[in-house]
Amino acid sequence: MKILIIDDDPSLRYMLTEICKHAGWESDTAENGKEGVACFQQGQYDLILVDYHMPEMDGLQTVKEIRSINTHIPVLVLTVDERQEIADQLLDEGATDFALKPVKAPDMISRIQLHVQLANMRQHQEQEEDVYSTKGISRHTLQHISNYLKKQKEPISVDELSKNIDLAYPTVYRYLMHLLDEGKVNQVLSHQKIGRPKKLYQWYA
Repeated sequence: MKILIIDDDPSLRYMLTEICKHAGWESDTAENGKEGVACFQQGQYDLILVDYHMPEMDGLQTVKEIRSINTHIPVLVLTVDERQEIADQLLDEGATDFALKPVKAPDMISRIQLHVQLANMRQHQEQEEDVYSTKGISRHTLQHISNYLKKQKEPISVDELSKNIDLAYPTVYRYLMHLLDEGKVNQVLSHQKIGRPKKLYQWYA
């Protein structure tokens, strides 16, 4: 994990760098918002720590600039100002969270871990949504079909499934093919007395 620290106070930059080092993370530092935004554009980071009170470009403007470049990366703002209107402004501009100074190492480490995990989860969900939309798959319909299949003790045909869950045959077939590709469903051949074997589907337990 790599953290970008943007703060005009050299002692705080050093302390935050040491906190990152203690947690096993890499870090880069910038002395002000302008330098920080430039640094962010050039590097790859998992989270940004931004001081609120800075010369040249304050924390609010820095958050705004970063959000214009990247809407996903967690941005934590450090401030001594406890006023609610400041917190509201920061959140409105896209800050993920804010922490009051003086900074405490355990609190900072747990906040960073939490927000990076949440950001990764959101990114994964969005990637899944992109895959679903590309294939014309609705998450809700997929869940509906999956839940029904999980309850069935015996393999079921596309026709039966279509009637039982009140969805069109082509729709059910498309979703079953998707589940088959994903390895969630088994295809079973049922040999009939007359004609070709019938294809049945069963949730892969």
